[in-house]
Amino acid sequence: MDFFDSHCHLTADAFADDLADVLESARAASVTRMVTIASDAADALDALLIAKTHEDIWSTAGVHPHAAGDAAPDALDRVRAIATEHAEVVAIGETGLDFFYDTAPRDVQRDLFDRHLALGAELGLPVVVHAREADVEVADALDRMPQGTRGVLHCFTGGPLAFERALAADWYVSFSGIASFKNFGAIDFLRRVPEDRILIETDSPYLAPIPHRGKRNQPTFVPRVAEAVAGHLERSVDDVARITTENACRFYGIR
Repeated sequence: MDFFDSHCHLTADAFADDLADVLESARAASVTRMVTIASDAADALDALLIAKTHEDIWSTAGVHPHAAGDAAPDALDRVRAIATEHAEVVAIGETGLDFFYDTAPRDVQRDLFDRHLALGAELGLPVVVHAREADVEVADALDRMPQGTRGVLHCFTGGPLAFERALAADWYVSFSGIASFKNFGAIDFLRRVPEDRILIETDSPYLAPIPHRGKRNQPTFVPRVAEAVAGHLERSVDDVARITTENACRFYGIR
């Protein structure tokens, strides 16, 4: 069984002291591919360096909604340059809307999200989308995006309007360790995602799955996510590993 961690943050401070050990542990757990997700333009360069150093890791370039308020005027130009010049960059993002923490003005978040969606369409790259407490607004953004824009709702926990718009646009939907929690409330959504559009992720170092909840999350734990998803779908872990690995390779354009 091979597993693909479609969304992790290997540049996080939590991995600063032992990243090599974390990656060795992941590979020992049959996690054969990982995509490390950028949070801003500077972080995209750090993520790119990791991707260039490891042949089983790829990266993204984008500005997270938490960082939108501090983004420089040329931030998206820097993201465009990084994504255009380096084959290791396989997606735009993480972008989106977060009206739970509201760390950036909502109008700034909306504008930057729209621009990320347009950039993904321009470059022919998928867009990695964060959505929290902004279901209506994310759905509206998907209605406005250029035709043919590809993307994923990552770490999905609910939001019927965005979910419906994403499925209608043939987007992917990704599930994290939250799927293993007793209070996971998106089981019906999970079961509605077409088999060829479902992804799994750790979102590490955050949201460690059961039985590691409360600890630092890491790509090593993506098989636990697969087990949780398999249980909800009444499928084997082998099936989920195979399906989600094939889907992630297709989504990110990785052979």
